[in-house]
Amino acid sequence: MDLPKLAIAALGGTVSMQACNAGEGVIPTVSGETLLASVPELTTLARVTVETLGLLPSASLDFGFLLSALSWANAQIMQGAAGIVITQGTDTLEETATFFDYLWDHDEPLVLTGAMRSANQAGADGPANLLDACRVALAENSRQRGVQVVMNGQIHSANAVRKTDSLALQAFSSPIVGPAGLLMENTVNYPHLPVQRRVLPLPQLTTQKIAFLEASLGADTLLLENILELGYDGLVIAGFGAGHVSGEWAAAIETIARKIPVIVATRTGSGSTAQSTYGFIGSEMDLIRKGASMAGFLCPRKTRILLWLLIGCQQQDELARFLVQN
Repeated sequence: MDLPKLAIAALGGTVSMQACNAGEGVIPTVSGETLLASVPELTTLARVTVETLGLLPSASLDFGFLLSALSWANAQIMQGAAGIVITQGTDTLEETATFFDYLWDHDEPLVLTGAMRSANQAGADGPANLLDACRVALAENSRQRGVQVVMNGQIHSANAVRKTDSLALQAFSSPIVGPAGLLMENTVNYPHLPVQRRVLPLPQLTTQKIAFLEASLGADTLLLENILELGYDGLVIAGFGAGHVSGEWAAAIETIARKIPVIVATRTGSGSTAQSTYGFIGSEMDLIRKGASMAGFLCPRKTRILLWLLIGCQQQDELARFLVQN
C-alpha cells in the first residue's frame, strides 16, 4: 500500500530542549530529524519528510517567522502532503495556532504540538505528542478542521485552546467547549463534524503595531494616553469581568477609538464579554458607545493576533464578522 506523505517542521521549544551540562538549564538543541528518530513507528504510517526551520524558545517567535513557516507548509501541501505537523514551544502555542488558523485555507490538517518535559527528562512527552499529532494529521476525519493543537492525547481547535498551567503535563484545555477530539487506542475521534471557518488572505502589511494592555485595580492611564503618539495601529484591552474598565480608562479609550480600532476582551480566562448588561461608566455598553468593540469569546491574546492580521490585509472593517458574541 502506498503510504501518504506527511511533512513535519521543527521550530524549537521544550520538545527540542535538553541540558548540555549537568546543573544547567535546558536549551533548544534537538533537531527535527533527531526528534523523528525517537518515534520509529511513524515510518509505518507515512512517508515522512522533516525540516528544522528553527531552534527557538517559542517566546522568541514573531509574525515574520510564522509567515515563513506558513509558506513552507503551503509548499508541502502543493507537493502532495496529506497533512502538516509543526513542533514548537508551548509558551505561545495557543497564539501560533490562532495565527496559522486564520490563514490556513487548505482542507488538509495543520497540527501543532510540543512538550511539557524536555527531551532528556524522565517521562518526556515529546515523542508521544508527536506520534499523536501525526495520527491526527493523517486522519481522514481531520480534514476541513483547520489548525489544531494536539497535546496529552487531546485535540484542541485553534480558536479555543488555551495554555492554562505553567508546568503541568496537562497544561492545555479549551474553556467552555472542551477538546475538539480525543485519541483513543491510536484512533482519532471527533464528536462533531467540522464547522465552517473564516480564512483571511495573507497580510500585505507586516509593520503594523497592536498594543496590548490589561486592566487592573487602580491602574493609571499613562500608557493609554500615549498609545496614539507611540504610533500604534490598534489596541486590545484585557478588561475586567465581561469587558469592563475604570472610568479613567474609559475616557482615554474614547479618544483612542476615534483614531484606531480598540477591542476589549475579558481577562478572566473563560466566558464572553457582554453587550448590553451593564450601563455604568467603563462598562461594555459605555465602551461600545465610545467606539470600542467587544471581543466576545475570543481571548485577549488571540484578539490581538486577529486585529494584526485584519489590518495587515486591510480588512479591519470585517472585524465584527470574526468576533463571536454571547
